[in-house]
Amino acid sequence: MPNPIVHFEVGCKDRAKTSRFYRTLFDWNVDEQGFASTVDTGSGIGGHITALGHEPEHYTLFYVEVADIAAALKKAESLGGKTVVPPVRIPTGTFA
Repeated sequence: MPNPIVHFEVGCKDRAKTSRFYRTLFDWNVDEQGFASTVDTGSGIGGHITALGHEPEHYTLFYVEVADIAAALKKAESLGGKTVVPPVRIPTGTFA
């Protein structure tokens, strides 16, 4: 697969309740850590659950690996998308 999903994020109002829901529903390992709960799905694709404390409270994001983030953003914009968050460096790479 050329552009796999590599991470996901679930936003919620009540992190403990949401973590319990996904742990029970899918048997995922959910570990409460600081501001987010890390999620191990058992499939290699991990994620986290977070409660921001402000809108939006309920959302789901998925992160897709691309070879060239600038090219991917340009292509998304050509298809009618919009860059909301410009590229941001993090210890494991860059996201936008």
